[in-house]
Amino acid sequence: MAEMYYEEDADLSLIKDKTIGIIGYGSQGHAHALNLKDSGLNVQIGLYEGSKSWAVAEKDGFTVKTASEVAKDSDIIMLLLHDHSMASVYKESIEPNLSSGNTLMFAHGFNIHYKTITPPKNIDVSMIAPKAPGHRVREVFVKGGGVPGLIAVHNDASGKAHSTGLAYSRGIGCTRAGVLDTTFKEETETDLFGEQAVLCGGVTQLVKAAFETLVEAGYQPESAYFECLHELKLIVDLLYQGGMEYMRYSVSDTAEYGDYSRGPVVVDDHVKQNMKKVLSDIQDGSFAKEWISENDEGRHKFNQLRKENTTHPIEAIGKELREMMPFLKESD
Repeated sequence: MAEMYYEEDADLSLIKDKTIGIIGYGSQGHAHALNLKDSGLNVQIGLYEGSKSWAVAEKDGFTVKTASEVAKDSDIIMLLLHDHSMASVYKESIEPNLSSGNTLMFAHGFNIHYKTITPPKNIDVSMIAPKAPGHRVREVFVKGGGVPGLIAVHNDASGKAHSTGLAYSRGIGCTRAGVLDTTFKEETETDLFGEQAVLCGGVTQLVKAAFETLVEAGYQPESAYFECLHELKLIVDLLYQGGMEYMRYSVSDTAEYGDYSRGPVVVDDHVKQNMKKVLSDIQDGSFAKEWISENDEGRHKFNQLRKENTTHPIEAIGKELREMMPFLKESD
């Protein structure tokens, strides 16, 4: 069994007297910073001059300085930036200001694992990765709960990198739900695979293919939208709450039999072989090189793919139908 850590395993006093610098104030950045502040810790925010988030962070009660200044003035530096921009910010603003005894932290292992960032050996390097988007990390914390997290240590110069990481995890609420020991390699490769094969790529392609199949067969696009996209939340919520068994218990026997007998027809061994190819591209660095090059060369393919997908018919009909469901906006 993997090692899991909870509240009693994390000593918040280890970082009570430390200054924590959060670099970035986006989805994860704002959640980490606010949760840490509510946990009684000393937090400051590092941004680039002219950032739209500067005024937002100040309004939330934080001292805001440039990333360079925060890196210089902080004991613990958490980088919460986009994967593709992190290496350049690190090189320009963080690396020149690191001192022996600092702790450099990440919420995703991409840049360490693929070696676009190589920290010095005289500092601790660790990762605390909440398994939820930032707004969810904040929302659950405010309600008294927490989202699960992952912890990994890349470099342990002080001998306390792991315990410091657990203290940070407690500060943002992850030890309320449980923190799992992992490695930068495992977190990076499983995270990318999950996004590509299931959570984002797999789900959206499955939904679009099902929608197109029904519409091409002559069914109303509204019916296709409800059946293939809208009701997906119901099933995901059941899976989230109690796993596959609970989902199958909750649906009709007809749906359960269709699950067992037709699911493998749609997602067959050929799909699994494709997944293995996706995983291979992640493991050998091909995907990382492709994504880094895509950003370096102006994001032409990315922008084209975004345009093609946002103009898909399911998006148009979905916007119309969601306008008729004002409770969706209220839940946002």
